[in-house]
Amino acid sequence: MAGIDSTVPHPPHTTAPLPGVPAAATPADAALPPGALIQDRLAGWVSDLTTLHELTERLIRTSSLDEALPEVLGAGAALVGARRGMAVLEPADGLGPATTIGLGLAHAELGTIETVPRGATSYGRLLDGLPDPADPARVPDPISIPDVRTEEGLDPRHREVAARLGYAASYALPLATEDAGRLGAAVWLYDEPAEPSERQRHLIGLYGRFATEHLARLLQVERARAQVATVAEELLPSRLPRVPGVQLAARHRTGPRGGGDWYDALPLPEGALGLAVGSVSGTGPSALAAMGRLRASLRAYAVMEGEDPVAVLSDLELLLRLTEPARSATALFAYAEPAQRRIVLAGAGHAPPLIIGDHRTEFIETSLSAPLGMLSCWEAPSVELSPAPGETVLLYTDGLLRRTGDAMDRAFARLHAAASSIPKADRGDPGAIADHVLRTLLPEGLDTADDEEDVVLLAARFE
Repeated sequence: MAGIDSTVPHPPHTTAPLPGVPAAATPADAALPPGALIQDRLAGWVSDLTTLHELTERLIRTSSLDEALPEVLGAGAALVGARRGMAVLEPADGLGPATTIGLGLAHAELGTIETVPRGATSYGRLLDGLPDPADPARVPDPISIPDVRTEEGLDPRHREVAARLGYAASYALPLATEDAGRLGAAVWLYDEPAEPSERQRHLIGLYGRFATEHLARLLQVERARAQVATVAEELLPSRLPRVPGVQLAARHRTGPRGGGDWYDALPLPEGALGLAVGSVSGTGPSALAAMGRLRASLRAYAVMEGEDPVAVLSDLELLLRLTEPARSATALFAYAEPAQRRIVLAGAGHAPPLIIGDHRTEFIETSLSAPLGMLSCWEAPSVELSPAPGETVLLYTDGLLRRTGDAMDRAFARLHAAASSIPKADRGDPGAIADHVLRTLLPEGLDTADDEEDVVLLAARFE
């Protein structure tokens, strides 16, 4: 097929139709014996099916809408023989996500296309025409504009934009099926007046139906992930308290299935402050629910006996063992008196905090202890420290280390190096400190990747 991307396998023939697609006999066909004609058509069908199989295999390997939409655009361009195109994701239920991406079109060029009145564009007509009140289940036919210059009834702005961007024809396909409903539309642009052949229309129609169903599945997954992330955020503090003598900042990244990592900061009597981080085993809704119960319980214990972090964690361990016998958790609780710059903390199987200042960057050596719920009776000593003015205590969960993909000893070394490299100008801002550690330890988008591990950082800078 003319115009097919060289990276996409395509059939060598251009005239043999798929089953059910009529084709007029050419003089060459008439001269062929019946057996040779049948063999030629069978070879064409096999080649078409092979192409579709390879394209759908590539599509099904995508695991997110951000990966799938460009793949659909590229495969569609190969099937219809176009070089450029755009896809508009706009689910009919209005729940989102909604986006527009381009193939061979810069962001500014997509913006130029969007200056055409929506009702005058082929993708706008497809999207706004769905669902049809007379027949909600009907999927509209694709819209072909073989020649923008001569097409009757075309909006003048449409012709102007086509001339500016240098395309002469378009073919628009609805991304919709009876089962999935309307998800969006795709439009491919030709540099010269053209339109897909009947065979190409049939191929892109088959591919489009499969692509729509795949996009619908990814849409459900993405919405579920967003809901999990929302629930996780709602179970964490909506804002950090303001306590004289200390500045606070927190960062939280949730895995796609929702993990049980959490943090908390709560003001206590006589100007004290309770700081906590923890991680509940498991993922998904049950882990989120357990995390919410554990955090709420720790708050109650901290108010009653926060001056003794060991007692707080002992109470929490007993509660976990009685109410969540099949679950374990790690936790760290610190009782801070900002006015005296004094901290007493205890940990249960949790990673040691970091203290970061102009003259030192070191881990706070907490005693080795088992996670909560692992022993019949949990016990560990507390540790006391006195941060100097301007020093920051950084609490975090082990998801920060695990997302690096390194062995734990190397991950700890990298964390120490990241904390040591914080620019002096950023050391006065706990938020900047947390961001620097995240960027340094998890570069190239690892902090937002679909990793199973949650990440929590809680930074407290003492004045």
